[in-house]
Amino acid sequence: MSGTIALVGSGEWLPVMLDLERELLNNQNPVYVQLSTAAGQESPARLEHWKNLAQTQAKTLNVESRWLPVFDNESANNPEFAEKIKGAGLIYLSGGDPTYLAETLRDSLVWKAIVNEWENGASLAGCSAGAMALTTWVPKMRIKIGKNNEDVKGLGLLPNIGVIPHFDRMLGWIPDIITRNLLNTPPGVTLVGIDEKTALVGGTNSWTVKGEQSVWVLTHDGREELKAGQTLITN
Repeated sequence: MSGTIALVGSGEWLPVMLDLERELLNNQNPVYVQLSTAAGQESPARLEHWKNLAQTQAKTLNVESRWLPVFDNESANNPEFAEKIKGAGLIYLSGGDPTYLAETLRDSLVWKAIVNEWENGASLAGCSAGAMALTTWVPKMRIKIGKNNEDVKGLGLLPNIGVIPHFDRMLGWIPDIITRNLLNTPPGVTLVGIDEKTALVGGTNSWTVKGEQSVWVLTHDGREELKAGQTLITN
């Protein structure tokens, strides 16, 4: 039986999300696999920051940390890294660039190992870019002048949902984000905005809101707010 999935708006490996990660590890093997692949284009100092956050959180949770330096296609196809995913209780993809994350992991040995562990019951979480990349269709956050602005293909684990993370902040940063993405949402996909310090937990079609703020179901008729404890059923 497949494991639980968490789509997190923000806060990976921070104290504010400790209870969520503890819940995802409940009754699981105490092995926490952590990947900062989405940040793979950031500086060495930033990557070390992500590593320290991940390992500190695992120590607080009293579980083994397996932070894997998977930052490009070569490392994503490293058999040693794929092997280290075996036995995971929770696998976590942190934030950064969702396009880079999806393109790096797609069809790789590491991604196949992640899916295999999840299908055999391990919990799987994605935060911000990590949440976006788990879907089939990835909403555009910004239109970049002179860049390829075609729709981004995610990793395809969740074909029926599209995620806008940091939703409470995104509305201020990008006022047209809802309208622009609703126009491009594929048929059969439910578009949701997940506030910071908040998560949708469940999968693949039945979800419950966890955390401090709200999840928003976005349609052409407006926004429906879901607070902690409320459920969402997707197609």
